[in-house]
Amino acid sequence: MPNTITVRLFARLADLAGTRQLELEAGEGLTAGEAYRLLVRRHPELAGFEASLMYARNQEYVDAEEPLQPGDELALIPPVSGGGGLFEVTPLPLDAEKVTAHVRVDEAGAIALFHGIVRNENLGRRVLYLEYDAYPEMAEKVLRQIAGEVCERWPVTEIAVQHRTGRLEIGETSLLVGVSSPHRGEAFEACHWFVDELKARVPVWKKEVFEGGEEWIEGPQRHE
Repeated sequence: MPNTITVRLFARLADLAGTRQLELEAGEGLTAGEAYRLLVRRHPELAGFEASLMYARNQEYVDAEEPLQPGDELALIPPVSGGGGLFEVTPLPLDAEKVTAHVRVDEAGAIALFHGIVRNENLGRRVLYLEYDAYPEMAEKVLRQIAGEVCERWPVTEIAVQHRTGRLEIGETSLLVGVSSPHRGEAFEACHWFVDELKARVPVWKKEVFEGGEEWIEGPQRHE
């Protein structure tokens, strides 16, 4: 086994370093954060991202203190947006114009905007309203993680997400996901995949109040 780790760079980091992949010596006790600092010595233009950088060791998210072993792959994932991204879990009404404005950049030729709407029927019963509960701090962290994974799969330029909590009436918007990309195909695919992953992984729960009862809808909610 080689005594090195492979470092993968994406988006702005790849442009700044002039490469998407390089090797580092896997010294004893080397951590993900220390690997980044070693790269900054080699490529000073990579400085300044430490506070917002995410790390993935062998395709699993880790923190900066994660120890690395020879043969590991370390991905350095920069913020999805130049402004740090827009990832909000909020009790306030959602703002489609804000989401669209956040992802509209000159590099993007397409914007895919998903609206999740409270509908009046589910499983053959009349829905009266929904209530959403969430672990907001963790939910926003997981949204950022999913956004980082999207950036590994598609050439997106920006992502913005808003998710409502509290009581929502029929016809209200519960979720907005905006994705911009140079081309429409990637924008559609990335937005679709993001919404599916959000439904399966983000700690947000929905209670459906219907005629004659109520029920917490638990478990993965793909293709809902």
